[in-house]
Amino acid sequence: MKGIKRIGMAAALALTAGGAMAAEGVDLPSTLVMTAYGTGSTGYTQMVAVGNLLQNEYDTAVRILPGENDVSRMTPLRTGRVPLCACGISSYFASEGVMMFSGPEWGPQPLRVITTSTASFGLGLAVAGDIDVDTPADLEGRRVAYIRGADAINLGTEAYLAFGGLTWDDVERVTYPGYGASFDDIIADRADASYASTTAPHVQRLAASPRGIVWPRLDPDDAEAWARLQSVAPYFQPAEITSAAGDYGPEQPWAGATYPYPILLGTPDLDDKTAYGLIKVMTEDHDRYKDAAPGNDGYALERQNMEWIIPFHDAVVRYYKEIGEWNDSMQAHQDRLVARQELLAETWQRYNAGDPPADAEAFREGWMKTRARALEASDMRVVFR
Repeated sequence: MKGIKRIGMAAALALTAGGAMAAEGVDLPSTLVMTAYGTGSTGYTQMVAVGNLLQNEYDTAVRILPGENDVSRMTPLRTGRVPLCACGISSYFASEGVMMFSGPEWGPQPLRVITTSTASFGLGLAVAGDIDVDTPADLEGRRVAYIRGADAINLGTEAYLAFGGLTWDDVERVTYPGYGASFDDIIADRADASYASTTAPHVQRLAASPRGIVWPRLDPDDAEAWARLQSVAPYFQPAEITSAAGDYGPEQPWAGATYPYPILLGTPDLDDKTAYGLIKVMTEDHDRYKDAAPGNDGYALERQNMEWIIPFHDAVVRYYKEIGEWNDSMQAHQDRLVARQELLAETWQRYNAGDPPADAEAFREGWMKTRARALEASDMRVVFR
């Protein structure tokens, strides 16, 4: 299989076994194949570490198919070429059938979470430190980057503006072909803010520049502001961020937001033994791989959000019940998410059976309207229109 990387004994990352015994009752196949972000990315590096653990302790060889964009990572999962994807937040867009997944070749995808990593970094608007911005509301009239063709980035920016009661109309939108160019312009004082991870190389450059960097504070107690943010991007959750460029750290965290990355997921058809074995290993063997790659601490049980935006695999729910980490509220939330995916799938089938427009743009527009009507009729939040 061209382009697939084999995770072997000679991988550069070392596991910290700490003398712990391997998890019992794990029944995994001899080989697991998954897609992930490109080589050198955080997600890829984490899967290398997990692959080492699975190879060394469970005789399961892990092969990673790197994908440089969201579609290339999701396509092998959709077609059944791989059973797993260490994906990003665009997996949520795929489950909803929106943005780049709203065209005739895609539509809403049935996805199920195995586990996620929510580490110490966050995601938000990096702002030049010399313009007196403390909260998102202070960005009114400022020059904010819009990245052409980057739906997830622009939606994140829109969500942060919404926290401050702002929209794109309240700022000066500056369009760029990529987010790296936007940081070049912030440093050169031709822009003021752009969306990024708090530990990305570009934000480190901004922090080291004469302008410096700040991350606008998101008051965790401002329920109305958070409702506005999550109405745009429901995957965000409040967090105290201790890893961020600038004057932030454990002693002075940023009151901001984050969401999991990567998200290890499959489809409902993923073999129960595989899903169960993976969540058991990822949870019970956490001490054995948590220090083997940056961000692996985010897989800890206490960092899992049991009521997030994509449903868990049934075998994962079974495991959480067995260890006493599942309750009625979580089950009700899980049932709602599964019902939502089923409704979207049925709506997609009906839409395609009704002779939709051949033009791709008209197809997407018709689908989004049909989708919104179906969700509203079932008293489900629309989010995307």
